[in-house]
Amino acid sequence: MGLKTYITKIHYNKQAKGLFFSLLKFFSLFYGFASRLKNSLYEKDKLKPKKVDAYVISVGNLTTGGVGKTPVVAQIADYLIEKGEKVAILSRGYGGKLSGVNVISDGENIYYSARKAGDEPHWLAQNTKAIVITAKNRYKGAKFAIDKFCATKIILDDGFQHRKLHRDLDIVLVDSEMGFGNENLLPAGPLREGTEAFERIDRLVIVSKNIDHTRAEKFARILEKKLNKPTSLCYSEPDFAYNIFEPNEKLENGDRIVAFSAIGQPQQFYNFLKNFDVVNTFNFDDHHKYSKNDVQKMQKKCIDMNINKLVTTEKDATKLDQSMFYLKVFALKLKTNLDVEKLINGN
Repeated sequence: MGLKTYITKIHYNKQAKGLFFSLLKFFSLFYGFASRLKNSLYEKDKLKPKKVDAYVISVGNLTTGGVGKTPVVAQIADYLIEKGEKVAILSRGYGGKLSGVNVISDGENIYYSARKAGDEPHWLAQNTKAIVITAKNRYKGAKFAIDKFCATKIILDDGFQHRKLHRDLDIVLVDSEMGFGNENLLPAGPLREGTEAFERIDRLVIVSKNIDHTRAEKFARILEKKLNKPTSLCYSEPDFAYNIFEPNEKLENGDRIVAFSAIGQPQQFYNFLKNFDVVNTFNFDDHHKYSKNDVQKMQKKCIDMNINKLVTTEKDATKLDQSMFYLKVFALKLKTNLDVEKLINGN
């Protein structure tokens, strides 16, 4: 288990204690001070976000990783494109190797691999007709999208904490299963900001990653009443698993498999595989780049157990090279159900 994965386990353990946790809480004091100071400077107009000539929608979250934000970004982009808008998605390109402003996709062609672009921008390029751009400076990225592609709508992927660019709509996602974890600020907990951030939220989306959505529906009612924010539900469920190198081949119910992932909340992914016989799992740190050694280790385990099928997430699948595998690799496709019109228009 990597250090990042170990810390993530602490983040979602409300009974976390011990010397290491106390050390993390000590550093949380400094993180919290810096976060509150930044937000205070923006609230007092000491710092001002830059505006661009397009409608900007931020889709973000209050906690680190694994909320299910990327499919929601894609669904919003598809909705706006159907309405005739020219949509550009802006990503920081976390985990990628590119610098400056980069066009990952112009809506038709994909120009960079997942290793260079980052797994989430690459997945968005594969699954939407939106322009996908990576830029650590979101203002420059937005200006580029407007100047080169005449973008009318800009979607900031993971943009809630990025206050340098003005946004017209702030959408925040919350995982119904994980909630706010142990409710500590980074690095002791998963919270990126304190309670002062709630005031900036325009729309709240509760993401249900479960077959039974009762818990999510109850959680949504509680948060809507507590925060007094328009709240939507996004239902995320497994659809089917397809061979990433031969997409027409699908996994059959009951197939024996080994599953692996490098995402923020791996257990939720494994829970979605209940229709298959999951014999073993491999967990890697979020955004991990798979090496030949990683693949060899997993395939050896499969052979030892007489299994010839590996299953992973679609996000992980974007990073895999066919030449590294002699076994079949499948990706689990999820289906999301979200009333985007209500979310965007607030009615």
